[in-house]
Amino acid sequence: MKAPRRHPFRPLHDLWRILLPHLCIHCGEPLVGDEQDLCTQCLMQTAWLTTDTAEDNTIGRRLAGRIPFEAAAALMAFRKDTVVQSVVHHIKYYHNTRLAAQYGRLMGEMLVASGRFAEVDCLVPVPLHPLKHLRRGYNQSQLLCEAIAHVMHLPIESHTLYRRRYTQTQTHKNHQERQDNMQGVFAIRHPERLAGKHILLVDDIVTTGATTTACYDALAAIPGLHISIATLAVAAD
Repeated sequence: MKAPRRHPFRPLHDLWRILLPHLCIHCGEPLVGDEQDLCTQCLMQTAWLTTDTAEDNTIGRRLAGRIPFEAAAALMAFRKDTVVQSVVHHIKYYHNTRLAAQYGRLMGEMLVASGRFAEVDCLVPVPLHPLKHLRRGYNQSQLLCEAIAHVMHLPIESHTLYRRRYTQTQTHKNHQERQDNMQGVFAIRHPERLAGKHILLVDDIVTTGATTTACYDALAAIPGLHISIATLAVAAD
């Protein structure tokens, strides 16, 4: 048997790893052993919400009275300048597919363990506008969906809900500005693909709930549709 062919640039890659070792995405310290993306100390600082899956939970309270959802859950509580912010940003802006797969699997395991999402028929990622998708090269919600789908053994429906209007970032807007910014952003094509189904709407972060509400406003016209919500992180109360 022939020895595996060694990539011609592997020595340079190995040297690069020695000179610039992998660093923790939050604190910047070198990773050691089996650590990936986050060092052990930062990982221990993560604000998990994996037990926050009952009816009265953080994201449920955020959306209560605004969306008639079946169930809702978030994996982590988001605060600025924390480990959770670093995780969300590296998935959202830096195309860290390994991190998206890892945390998407954790989301899927949380949803299965809760027992409240057993009737879901398919996953629907919150879409990006085509221009933003082209610039970024990926949709972070789609990446999370792919990992969740692997755990829950569910199909992904990415072509029914779409953004018809480009919007500026919500980051520096207040609650009312976020609501106004999202009016009429989403629309539906081929509604028959979701008619009578129970969908799981998946996003990376819920802050005020303006994006989730705008998605619901577009989806609500589909006959017999039931909606549950899962997000990687939700802004802390």
